[in-house]
Parts: sequence; C-alpha cells; structure tokens
Amino acid sequence: MEPDDLVAGLWNGPIHWFCDWPTGDLPREGSLVYTIWNREGAFVYVGLAGRSSVVSATSKGPAGRLQQHARGGRSGDQFLIYICDRLVLPRLGNRLGEIADGTLSLDQETRAYVNEHLGFRWLAVENPEMAHKLERALQAGHYDPPGKPFLNPRKG
Repeated sequence: MEPDDLVAGLWNGPIHWFCDWPTGDLPREGSLVYTIWNREGAFVYVGLAGRSSVVSATSKGPAGRLQQHARGGRSGDQFLIYICDRLVLPRLGNRLGEIADGTLSLDQETRAYVNEHLGFRWLAVENPEMAHKLERALQAGHYDPPGKPFLNPRKG
C-alpha cells in the first residue's frame, strides 16, 4: 500500500472540477485511483482507471475514464449510473413522461449534474493490482478521513 501521506492526496490534494474538463494533467497510460467529491466536500465515489498494463490503440487509458465521466453518457459507466439513479432522478420529480417520450435526456441531466457539482483527485500507482487494492481499502473506509464513499462503499 502507498504511504499514508501520499494516499492523503486523494482527499486533501488539489481538486479538479469536471466543469473545467479537460483538467488534472491525467496520464494517458498506467494505473491510477481517483476519488470524486461534491462541492460541499462530501466523499462521493472512489474508482480506478488503467486496469490493464497493456495500452492498445483503442484504449483510452486513465484520462479517457475520467473523460467518460465528464461527458455523462451512462452506457457502460457504473459511476454515472449511480449518479443518475441516486442523485439525478430524485431531482427530476414527476417528469417520467418526458423521459419516456424522449424530450428529457437522462444522459444530459447526468452530465449537467456531474459538471455542476463534482470534482476529482487522483493518484498514479505502480500497477493495476495496487490500484484495485487501494480502491477496495478506500471503499471499506480503511482511511479516516475520508471514511467510506457515499455511492460505492464496501463492507468490511
């Protein structure tokens, strides 16, 4: 595991707001762990990017993962599904008819929410295995602060 002072940058280092995308000088290859925060300072989510040490022509790498979050397209993005289900849908009230008839786009609402409310911090790690181990430790609240993330806590 990383030394505590280095890992602490995931909750008290510089924050990069999605509304300022592209931001954060993210690497195009390698592995990283990132934490997502709202403007009130709440720990919302922890994730990893760069699951493979092999970079291909189609791989978007760590920067591509966070770019996907910034764009708000829910397809294939568990983080954005969580954002939509837990934070966007409750704000929409009784607008299901607009969603059903296509006049209201959940992807657009999700992108607007991410860009208005959320930012991230990141830490490059040596390999995908270390990224996975650190992600799991943060999900389980093994670092205090920040405690467990709101959207993807882990038991144990």
